[in-house]
Amino acid sequence: MKKREYLHENPEIKFKFVQNEKDFIVDEIPLGEFKSRGNFIVIHVKKVELTTWDMIAIFAEFLNIPAEKIGYAGLKDKHATTTQYISVEAKFEKSLHKFRHPQIKILKTMKHTHSIRMGDLTGNRFSITLYGVDNIEAGRIEKTARKSEQSGLPNYFGYQRFGRDEDSINQAKEMIKGDLFVKDAKLKKFLISIYQSVFFNDWLKERVILSREKNEGKFMLLDGDVYLANDGKLFTPKNQPIKDVIEKKVVPTGLLCGRDVFRARDEAREIEAKYDDEFLYEKGLRREALVYPYDIVYNYNKDFDVFKIAFSLPKGSYATVFLENIANRNFTALDARE
Repeated sequence: MKKREYLHENPEIKFKFVQNEKDFIVDEIPLGEFKSRGNFIVIHVKKVELTTWDMIAIFAEFLNIPAEKIGYAGLKDKHATTTQYISVEAKFEKSLHKFRHPQIKILKTMKHTHSIRMGDLTGNRFSITLYGVDNIEAGRIEKTARKSEQSGLPNYFGYQRFGRDEDSINQAKEMIKGDLFVKDAKLKKFLISIYQSVFFNDWLKERVILSREKNEGKFMLLDGDVYLANDGKLFTPKNQPIKDVIEKKVVPTGLLCGRDVFRARDEAREIEAKYDDEFLYEKGLRREALVYPYDIVYNYNKDFDVFKIAFSLPKGSYATVFLENIANRNFTALDARE
């Protein structure tokens, strides 16, 4: 895996963080209000040291239903305390009163008009403890975090996307080349998404380096870039919407290669084409090149060199990328374990 580069060239900060139930907390931000009526029950759950798949399997076994009957909006970290929303048919409301599990707590239930679907979330709220932070580093962390809140940070896929020792990346490349046959449809789709993610990260890295070299560390917009507007529409303007990008009305996007996707043009396409596979049969997508953290809150204990930081990110973004941006260095799964 190539190194993820960031827009600033600040010195590295050597803080430590640990993904565990105490120091890494994630709260899902729902897409909107639940209706308090309807044929489905939305369950607000807290889980500890479980993947979302593990939690769904536990509920499926308890209710004696297929896991596919349980709706969820997104996948949450295993090594953390996380809250999220899942849904089941309303007929299971009474059964849920009897649910007990040492790693899962039902915080609240409410009725809704439809099942929760993948992507039905606004984002996630993170609360993370950083260790080994001295007074000077605390100031640098705050300054860099605030800058990313205003100017955005590169929206890389984090190390979690690719598995330990890049085994998923190698499998994906072998499958795409035809050297590996994968029968399981879910695994096949997952590996294709890995393949797309590698290309996206490599493209973003080149654009970040270009921005550092030629645009003083501000993300450099190119003729032919594809932008995502607040209304969800993709477009390529005749004139670069620099003012709209600064005001966060639109954001430049990168390619997740595949079929039937809006591709860049002109100068932007020259770079994008190097990270494209036009023969990939999976549907292509666009992903925001920049992401803006918001509602950042700090709490620094200088006596113990402990810096607690809370922040929110839009869906699909990685808290560890936010931390990498602050530290100006890459992390691995091993870095986040005790």
